[in-house]
Amino acid sequence: MSLAVVFPGQGSQRVGMCQDWMDVPAVAQTFAEADAALGFPLSELCFNGPEEQLRLTSNQQPAILTASIAIWRALQGQLPEVACMAGHSLGEYSGLVASGALDFADAVRIVNRRGELMQEAVPQGTGAMAAVIGMEAEQIRSIDAEVRKSLPGRVLAEANFNSPEQTVVSGHADAVHAAMEQYSSAGAKRVVELPVSAPFHCELMTPAADALKPMLDGTAFATTELPVVANLTVQPYPTDPMQYAMHLHAQIFNPVRWTDTIAWFAASGVTDLLEIGPGKVLRMLTVKTNRDIRTYNVDARSDAEGLAAWLEELS
Repeated sequence: MSLAVVFPGQGSQRVGMCQDWMDVPAVAQTFAEADAALGFPLSELCFNGPEEQLRLTSNQQPAILTASIAIWRALQGQLPEVACMAGHSLGEYSGLVASGALDFADAVRIVNRRGELMQEAVPQGTGAMAAVIGMEAEQIRSIDAEVRKSLPGRVLAEANFNSPEQTVVSGHADAVHAAMEQYSSAGAKRVVELPVSAPFHCELMTPAADALKPMLDGTAFATTELPVVANLTVQPYPTDPMQYAMHLHAQIFNPVRWTDTIAWFAASGVTDLLEIGPGKVLRMLTVKTNRDIRTYNVDARSDAEGLAAWLEELS
């Protein structure tokens, strides 16, 4: 048995998340730390909403991070040895906190600011993102190149390689919409515009990354205590923590290579994957990418009750 732990990214939030865990001291303490770090009651927003406020990028990023780390802390003592970790975009911060590389309060403040800057980088309605389902990534790349030729100066990029069946594109709204028509005509099973507030993980996010860089450069990182696979390189973070700020800066405007991350896990001998945090998106993407890796996720308190049985079955 070789266990990888992964943490979810933006979009996994929901009103009420972690409320059923609050009798666990580690969880209550984690939310108290987040409230203190931000100077406002993030816990109240997570538990009671309103949903439109929780959905704001600047709120949902620290909310998902806090929920993920709260559950991680609650479960940590029950888990066997963890071989490696990863996170999907925002989830990489959770991985760095869980691995001892980044102080939790620092991470909460960083992702709060990260969300603000990502939202501000592109005027509302200027950008868009779309999920392309049932089309190979190479064919999507080819269509994107043709669309860029037809719309000079417009940004269109592959933002998330989520599974062999799902790629997300990002860029200027007119370019994304033009490409969506091309994907459908070329035989994609489904093409869905995503309900996001900005075009993430493309060069339109460069101003946000550059504005966040001083905060990242001023943060004290420590060497990870176990491998955390970076979205940027699909390799574990280096032993030199002076390089971590660079990874997190570039991550904002580069694609999330989740399919390659699962391939790295498999090549490294990972047999089992546990998703910790709101939702089960990464578990489902893993199933679609490599059925040989056994999966489980812990979000609700009831999920934790089945964790022991899952681990016993694996052992």
